[in-house]
Amino acid sequence: MKIGYLGAGAWGFCLASLLASKGFEVMSWTKSPDLAKLLNDKQEHPHLKGHHPIANMRFTTNIMEAIEGVDMIVESVTTAGLRPVFESIKNNIPSKTPIVLTSKGIEQNTCLTPPEVALEVLGKKMKKSIGFLSGPSYAQEVIRDLPTSVVGSAFDYDTMLQICETFTTSTFRVYPNLDIKGVSYGGALKNIIAIACGISDGLGLGFSSKAALMTRGLHEIRKLSVARGCKADTLSGLSGMGDICLTCGSLISRNCRFGYLLAQGLTPKEAEEKIEMVVEGAYTCLSALQLSQQLNIQMPITEIVYKIIYEEMKPLDAVRLLMQRTIKEEHL
Repeated sequence: MKIGYLGAGAWGFCLASLLASKGFEVMSWTKSPDLAKLLNDKQEHPHLKGHHPIANMRFTTNIMEAIEGVDMIVESVTTAGLRPVFESIKNNIPSKTPIVLTSKGIEQNTCLTPPEVALEVLGKKMKKSIGFLSGPSYAQEVIRDLPTSVVGSAFDYDTMLQICETFTTSTFRVYPNLDIKGVSYGGALKNIIAIACGISDGLGLGFSSKAALMTRGLHEIRKLSVARGCKADTLSGLSGMGDICLTCGSLISRNCRFGYLLAQGLTPKEAEEKIEMVVEGAYTCLSALQLSQQLNIQMPITEIVYKIIYEEMKPLDAVRLLMQRTIKEEHL
């Protein structure tokens, strides 16, 4: 199998390495000439120290070269970059080629998930080809072959099974789930809760505080997702609660680390520059708030994170505001 991989960041390089380890020929596209040269020279990835490309991995800055004659396309750019990337290749994608998305976010203003963005750009004729991979997984651990379980989803049953089979290894287990919208929302919204948990850690508020944020955060995610037509059970699985547990529990998570740095007094711009990677939760936060307002759904944690990032609210003031909310009967 020949695979065209769009994106060569930490997660893109990690999954491309996984696919290459199964014997697939992988051509990865990156916008950075320096990164392409570095990786073609078999040097270590700058965000994955000690890990080098293997023999059947190649890298290019020519996106058309990356997708020429491929049997599958995999995407790991950013949610904001997804639309322009697919606009640039929509007329050159081979017919019926499976397209696997891995970006976790919601596009600003349109409020579309990555599969919905791809469907809008590529057209209904490609609907059966579009799939999604999500779940609790750190690139730093997956590339070391540590046991990991995620979810493979798609609009089409056969495409979903093909995705699961293509990515599954002895240490990377892919569970099928046809609720592609639910899988997408879980992967996107948990990043916002991770920022909140990072802020809690940065303020030294303890484990009890984080447990409350994670639990009530899941409640927010489920409310919005179900209102958008997702299955509630999906959000209790790997792409929902599983991803919350991972992303909120460690500063390995760039979203959690972002929140931690905000609590330490850095501005959002300074925090993202320090992390040196895109923080999807900061981008998705605006979209989630837009959606919640459209649907008249209260999402207090999301709203507070938005105020800290976009309205310069002090993290301690945000905590006080949350704790002063009227207490209602817990409803799941």
